[in-house]
Amino acid sequence: MEAKTIQIILRKSGSGRPPKHRRTLMSLGLRKINQVIIRRDTPEIRGMVRQISHLVEVKE
Repeated sequence: MEAKTIQIILRKSGSGRPPKHRRTLMSLGLRKINQVIIRRDTPEIRGMVRQISHLVEVKE
């Protein structure tokens, strides 16, 4: 059975954001605006996305 994945798109810059938000972006691998990454849908990844929900867009 294939693991569920989510697509995360960086919509706003991490520049000028609190250090915790910038570290979360780096740990997810997001660097450039409109960059798309695909990650497994785990509670850990969902928690990181929730912290920076105002900067990213998530697609199932």
